Amino acid sequence: MTDEQPLPWADIRLWEIGMLQLATGSGLEHWLARIRELDPPDERALRDWLNTEGVTGYPRSLLVHETFGYPHSTVRAADELIDAQYADRSALRPILDAVLLLAGELDDVGIQTRTTHVALTGPQRIFAVVQPTTRHRVDLGLRIELPAPAPSTRLRPATDLGADFPARIILTSSSQVDSEVAAWLKHAYDATQ
Repeated sequence: MTDEQPLPWADIRLWEIGMLQLATGSGLEHWLARIRELDPPDERALRDWLNTEGVTGYPRSLLVHETFGYPHSTVRAADELIDAQYADRSALRPILDAVLLLAGELDDVGIQTRTTHVALTGPQRIFAVVQPTTRHRVDLGLRIELPAPAPSTRLRPATDLGADFPARIILTSSSQVDSEVAAWLKHAYDATQ
């Protein structure tokens, strides 16, 4: 794992700059100069232009944020974001900690803290999210297709975690973060490589 603590915004930004360089062969300053020449009127116009240039995903988000500003959640301290997520559900915080410990057993995993969830990233992309969905449960969203027929496990369809995470495991206590969760987490990690 890159770090057992959530990655600070500056480290995430550097990672995204590296992704931009890998994806396009050109660095941040090159792209920002081209964007200044283009002078897009809004974020949508910039996104559309970047798509035509073949810049998508994290590199596109980086360039949009560098041009039009970062959301408040990206520059807030990771600890502050996590504290806010669990402010009214502190009994669920040990679930996040247990999932992060499991993720630490995988190679080259990063942690990205957002306003509503914590994302786990592998070398290629986000493979899981940990979201305190209600005051009584945490959803571990996984970037895997739900096997058909559904396995006789705790893996269930997810509809509220976004299209990238069609499967989830509902967790209500840290004791549920067990070998089954570890296996599905590893499966999601492997599937994104």
